[in-house]
Amino acid sequence: MDQNKLREDVKTLWPELEWIQNEDLREKTTRTWMLALEKSVLTANDLQTIPFTLLVANCKVSFMAHKRAVVHVALESAKKMIEFFGEELPVNIDVTVAGAILADVGKLLEYELDEKGNSIQGAYGKYLRHPFSGVSLAEQCNVPAEVCHIIAAHAGEGDHVKRSTEAYIVHHADFMTFLPFKSRLIL
Repeated sequence: MDQNKLREDVKTLWPELEWIQNEDLREKTTRTWMLALEKSVLTANDLQTIPFTLLVANCKVSFMAHKRAVVHVALESAKKMIEFFGEELPVNIDVTVAGAILADVGKLLEYELDEKGNSIQGAYGKYLRHPFSGVSLAEQCNVPAEVCHIIAAHAGEGDHVKRSTEAYIVHHADFMTFLPFKSRLIL
C-alpha cells in the first residue's frame, strides 16, 4: 500500500494526533494506525460509516464518531484530574491521548464486512478480541508499554489487571460513551 496515502488517511481520521506533544509517541501512534489500515479489509472511509459497536442493534453512530468522542472525553477528564488532584495523582496527557486513540485500533482486524457491506466480527476477531490485536499492532510499532497497557486494559479484559490512572481514564471515557447506547432507559 502507498505509505503516504495511509499517513494522510490517518491524519484525516485523527486530527487529535496533534495533541500528543511527544513527537516520537505521536509517530508511533500514527504508524500503528497505518499498520492496522494496511492489514484490514476496512478502509478509512469505512470507519466513518460503520457502527462503532456490534453490540447495539441499528447503531447509527460511526466508529470514528465514537472513537473521537472517547479521546475528547479522556483528555478533558485528564485535565480535570490534574486541576483538582495535582501531584497527588499524576496524569500523563500524552499517554492518555495516545492510549485513547489506540484503544480500538485492533477492531480493524476484528471486524470484516459481509456481502451487504455490513460490519461483522470476522474469523480473526472470534479468536482475538481487539484489546489483544491492538496491543500486537502497537508493539510492532514500538509503542511504549504504558500505552499498550491502556489498549489491553480499556475493555472488560482489563477488569482482571491493576489499571494505571491513564488506563482508568480511557476505560471510563470508552464505557461512558458506549453503555448509554447499550442500555438506554427510554421514557
